[in-house]
Amino acid sequence: MTELKITKTIFLKAPAAHVWKFLTEADRLAEWFHRGGGDLVAKGEYSLLTNTLGKEGTKMCWGKVVEFDPPRRLVHSFTHNHLKGVETECSWTLTEAEGGTVLTLEHTGWEKVGDGAFAMAANHDKGWDEHFSRLRTVTN
Repeated sequence: MTELKITKTIFLKAPAAHVWKFLTEADRLAEWFHRGGGDLVAKGEYSLLTNTLGKEGTKMCWGKVVEFDPPRRLVHSFTHNHLKGVETECSWTLTEAEGGTVLTLEHTGWEKVGDGAFAMAANHDKGWDEHFSRLRTVTN
């Protein structure tokens, strides 16, 4: 199977240290993605919680922090119930630029999903677009 990789790059009008908070702090994650069960920390486990009516606070995504180099690079595993225990990987790179930060996400590991890998990756590709739109708004 061909390696499937989602790559997203956005330009944010904020310094990398500010953007970093939105990738690692539970309350800041809630502003653009999902509320964290706690802050992401080096070598720690993390969870993201749902705000779906009747299920508020239920763990919906989780993983382990693999690399933690503030405010330059964050790598963590990523899974949820629809992935049935298969762990994908999200690598975030923050590069300072004049007037802001270039943020790049590489989301890999889709080939481990097996049947339906392309559809699952395509759904996440669309989801990242929606989340990044909100990230751009809240960091500026």
